[in-house]
Amino acid sequence: MQINFMVWVALLLFSSSVSSQTLPNIDLPENVSLHFISPEPIQYVDISIKSISGDLPIKNVLRIKRIPDSVAGKGSNLNLLPDAIVTIAGESFMAQYRIRYVPVVGGKEYPTQIEILPEHMKPLESGTKLSDVQLEKLATSLLFKKTQHNIAKSKAFGISGNINNLATFGDYVFIDIGYQNGTNLKYDTEEVRFKIEDQKINKATTVQSVEIKPQFILFKQPAFRKQFRNVYVFRKFSFPGHKVLKIELNEKQISGRVIGIKLKYKNLLEADTL
Repeated sequence: MQINFMVWVALLLFSSSVSSQTLPNIDLPENVSLHFISPEPIQYVDISIKSISGDLPIKNVLRIKRIPDSVAGKGSNLNLLPDAIVTIAGESFMAQYRIRYVPVVGGKEYPTQIEILPEHMKPLESGTKLSDVQLEKLATSLLFKKTQHNIAKSKAFGISGNINNLATFGDYVFIDIGYQNGTNLKYDTEEVRFKIEDQKINKATTVQSVEIKPQFILFKQPAFRKQFRNVYVFRKFSFPGHKVLKIELNEKQISGRVIGIKLKYKNLLEADTL
């Protein structure tokens, strides 16, 4: 599994302080699989010794297990064996645990699931950095807010679009967009594009357009017959007052109906807070 530079730096800083920290102790007997359950997709795992194997059966679960006969020849006293340090990095956090070999005691139950709790997590970045799981929860909450009809809207080819809500949370901007199809022809969505361009375009000048990509999209882009609503999440951005954020709903060819909504910067400044 590859590791990006920010996670690598955080790992070095975090691991250097292990000796001075009290890590959660986890007992691992032989023939027991231990599952760490993460609140967000796991990006990186490090196990300090080779006598423990690990894999990711699904994106937010780490499974570890002692390798059979890996401690053979070291005596029967498991207390003399070194502890393992397991490091788990998600999208926005890192957590470490101390794994101890223990003998199997008849009749005793051993934990097979460990939930990674907030008190075990160390943020990877300063400031507001949200995981996809957190962004999904915030974006979903926006769907339950009362729809506004005076932010920005547009209509073309029998399709009307409306900015239902604008909201911010930390360094993120949430744009809630709804579309209604007033025709009997299904709309096959190709993509929704976001461009910062001049508010008034003179035919004699070259159009300067800068496309920006959302960091998170709540739903996939489907075809719809009557209505469709989605929430797009961006890292905080700004643009001059003479420009607008143009939101284009594009249909797949051959029809190619395009509906554009122009959002002014002052609308962003007046956005609600989640």
